Amino acid sequence: MSTSSVSKGCFVFKPSAKKKKRTLTLEDYFADGCEDAENSETRFKLCQDLWDKIKTDTEVLQDELNRKILDSLLDFTRKCSSTHQHSNWASQMRASEIPTAALVLGVNVPDHDMTFQSLSDLLQQSVTPHVVSVQAKECGALKHLMKRVLERMMGTVVAVDDEEEEEPEQLSAQLHKRVHCSLGTLCDWYNTKTRKSNTGTPGKKRSSAVRDEQQQPPVVIIFKDLEAFNSKVLQDFILICSRYIERLPLMFIFGIATSPSTIQHMLPHSVSSLLCIELFQSLSCTQHLATVIDKFILTPQFPFKLSSKVMQVLISIFLYHDFSVKNFIKGVQLALLEHFHSQPLSVLCCKKKEALLNVMQLSHSNLERIRQLLSFKRYVEKQDPQEQDSLLKDDTHLKEVCQKLIKGLHKYHKNYYPILRCLHTLTSSLPRYPLGKQIRELHLICLEKNVWENEDYQSAMKLLKMLAKDELIILLQRCAEILEPVKSKKMNSALVQLNELLTRFKELDTAAAAETAPNVEECITSPVKNLQKKTDLFQLQKTLLEMNESRRSKKLSPFEVLRNEVLEFIDSLVKSHLSPPDSQTLNEVSYYSSSATVRRHINATPRTSIQAALSSPYYYLQNDSLKTEDGSVSNAAPDICIAYKLHLECGRLINLYDWLEAYATVVSAAEGNSPDSDNFGKVDEVKHARFIRAVSELEFLGFIKSTKQKTDHVARLTWGGC
Repeated sequence: MSTSSVSKGCFVFKPSAKKKKRTLTLEDYFADGCEDAENSETRFKLCQDLWDKIKTDTEVLQDELNRKILDSLLDFTRKCSSTHQHSNWASQMRASEIPTAALVLGVNVPDHDMTFQSLSDLLQQSVTPHVVSVQAKECGALKHLMKRVLERMMGTVVAVDDEEEEEPEQLSAQLHKRVHCSLGTLCDWYNTKTRKSNTGTPGKKRSSAVRDEQQQPPVVIIFKDLEAFNSKVLQDFILICSRYIERLPLMFIFGIATSPSTIQHMLPHSVSSLLCIELFQSLSCTQHLATVIDKFILTPQFPFKLSSKVMQVLISIFLYHDFSVKNFIKGVQLALLEHFHSQPLSVLCCKKKEALLNVMQLSHSNLERIRQLLSFKRYVEKQDPQEQDSLLKDDTHLKEVCQKLIKGLHKYHKNYYPILRCLHTLTSSLPRYPLGKQIRELHLICLEKNVWENEDYQSAMKLLKMLAKDELIILLQRCAEILEPVKSKKMNSALVQLNELLTRFKELDTAAAAETAPNVEECITSPVKNLQKKTDLFQLQKTLLEMNESRRSKKLSPFEVLRNEVLEFIDSLVKSHLSPPDSQTLNEVSYYSSSATVRRHINATPRTSIQAALSSPYYYLQNDSLKTEDGSVSNAAPDICIAYKLHLECGRLINLYDWLEAYATVVSAAEGNSPDSDNFGKVDEVKHARFIRAVSELEFLGFIKSTKQKTDHVARLTWGGC
């Protein structure tokens, strides 16, 4: 577009509506690079539904788990508030004593934000509107802590004495709103607020208790990460607050990650004595994880499943890195997204009715993908030749068979989890926990191989044979409670048999067992009487053999017979329903197995990524001039890549001058200078500056450091490239 005007002027050309870029949606990002774009829309919808379900259920679960401790904190806050309002504060509590709740949350720091957010919301809804949360990173000095508290409480700009305003014109609109940074200002603001609330509803008559509680709500300050605060800043702040406790109903909540003794370590007695501390202990992160696994993984209601390797990666990161349930859930969500993005057959990873409908809508290419699945190939090999031919060539017949297989997969999950819980109930209290103390450990064993072939399983069965009658009956009753709500024909049949066994236990005739006991004892001890006589080696051997035979031929009591029958019944259930998922046909549509992808995204290795970028810049920059075939770095690469490659050729100590000479030679070649020219390889000011910057960046990344061993040398810190 142009203009015929020859005079100077300003011309506005409005862009055409057709040329406007369309904003990309989440579905567009999902479809980009997605395997089989035909059903990407359906897969995205299924993935989003499951993602939203995880998010919603997680929030509900978090509220349920924290409800007890949050209710205790609310009661503590109300109690302290009512004590301040309805009686003489000085007589009930020393005038300089501040009520403080020490909330021990554990070392899973990433999960603390959700807890504090829920606590803050509940306090504002039911106790007081005056709630402030502060973190150590924003309160490095006392003035910053005071400023954050006042600004967030009063909702205005707070002036600190030593702040200098460089641009007063731009801030002139805010200057008249600024207030002085002191607790006296907060007291005046609080009195004004409470006075306004007193006159807000003059027509309604209220009881004095309710009226006073509304008139003087407490001022709650939450210290999210107490250990990270500067102890001197905290001490000074507490000392200042104690001077105003008669004018301002202050309350503190300390978020503690380690131990309550942290308060004693950070605060001297002269300061801690100003606090009236009450301890609150939250649910441990391992119990929280067990609840999350029970909610999202050990249930047939959630169609998406994790393989044993992916489960091990997520649990290992939890146990050995951060103890964060929040990050564990993020790992599950990542696996969910990767599964639906990379597996075209994940369109069948949904509820049974929806999956059966989706089977009939599969395209020929997706049916060919089913034929390529390892589990389906194993299934085909077990069929007769005619059926094999139909499965491999007839798409209609394959869809019908897939519907049956999908039904079988859902039945497998419906029966798997109740039996898993029953086996865990029976074995979790055994000595040394042969099959694990947590149900997730047993689940991992079952995912990997047949659990009944495990030596630990055999040990558990032997230990169960040693249980007393009362112990065994209690465990079987728990198993019956697990099976009772399950709506499955096989589980209902198992429940009926289990109840019959429990009835037979109650009907055991203990008197008959007591009558046979002396006879058995006499049978066993009779050879021992012969041992008391004088005997030779042959007679001793003969007597010991008789004792061994008597033990073998010992008649079992009715309880022992019934106990063996129960264990055989449990063993049959385990062998019928706890086979690993790999044995199920079409397990690939529900199970995500790429543990390497999950580990790469969640448990990243920054040093490896940095080394890969410096060694192969083309991988990240995608510039054709950086392509190399032999793994070397192009002379057109960024300066830091050239310096890094040259430093790999050096030993423990690197001569900076030699390094600079080599760098200048490579850069001269990149500039197209002839090797025969006089300026080739010479160091000018620009090259020198570029080299210094590259070396500084390598030092910042931790590849080299300065050393005093030799002049003009640096020490190399890393060994072994990518």
